[in-house]
Amino acid sequence: MTSASRHRPAPLPTPRGPLSAAVRAALLGAPAPRNVPEDSPAYGDDLQLALYTLYELHYRGFRDVPDTLEWDSALLACRATLEDRFLTALREDVPTTGTTAGAALDELQVEPTADPDGTSVSFFLRDEGTFDQLREYAALRSLYHLKEADPHAWVIPRLHGRAKAGMVAVEFDEFGAGRPDEIHAELFADLMTDLKLETAYGHYLDAAPAEALATVNLMSLFGLHRALRGALVGHFASVEVTSSPGSRRLAEALRRVGAGPAAVRFYAEHVEADAVHEQVVRRDVVAGLLESEPELEADVVFGVRATTYLEERLAARLLGAWRQGATALRGP
Repeated sequence: MTSASRHRPAPLPTPRGPLSAAVRAALLGAPAPRNVPEDSPAYGDDLQLALYTLYELHYRGFRDVPDTLEWDSALLACRATLEDRFLTALREDVPTTGTTAGAALDELQVEPTADPDGTSVSFFLRDEGTFDQLREYAALRSLYHLKEADPHAWVIPRLHGRAKAGMVAVEFDEFGAGRPDEIHAELFADLMTDLKLETAYGHYLDAAPAEALATVNLMSLFGLHRALRGALVGHFASVEVTSSPGSRRLAEALRRVGAGPAAVRFYAEHVEADAVHEQVVRRDVVAGLLESEPELEADVVFGVRATTYLEERLAARLLGAWRQGATALRGP
């Protein structure tokens, strides 16, 4: 597949319930849904797909859906209702009191040498994951990695001084430092090619369970709202703090199953780059933000812990399936 065809908008996803069906219909010309059914779980497939679909209008859109719908007032009102359900659930499930942003990040930096609880995806894949399980993992992560760093870029105009400079420095690396072939999204597409996966943007959306959609929706939620800029910085810091050791294990997993050099390279690149990024994010982005806006500390903590919470839900889904010899995908 050529680069141009790979970057074309994806087709609309298959609905997973009445809510996502109504959103799909609205993008094809029907009235936007006005209410969220009370029995639609905040973390469930139907709501998360509906929210993901609406967020995607702010990225590359969908095939045969007019670009003008990005700012359609009825669709924005629908999205706001879904966001409120999602955000309310997260605030109920994620504690933010009794700690600081620094302490929350320190907790993530305690790097275990083993996984005694059996809850880590990267440890599992490194030690016993199969080639097919690594392919499944890459397919699910492609929903983010094929637009890596894009949602975080939305926070740049909402920062200033040291926080903005640090954020731009890290994002510059994520976007290839001026070299299009080094953009991390392109490196992930190379990984997918090595693993014989389809590299078209959004190709695996229908296969992704709600737990995977929620991790991407969280970034879009935080990125699109200025009021959640502290949470977005917390999310970004959480990703950078945990990326290097996790990437090292995933690189080892890919070497163990005999994956090609492009697959290994993606994670090997993150081992080195994110070890540096972690320091910049903590010293400049987080510290710079809180120096100028100390009232956002609880939001930064929320961003860190909401990220961990949703990643743990995804890990439970993946490991629960793999340990039973089943697929973690919704379909083949």
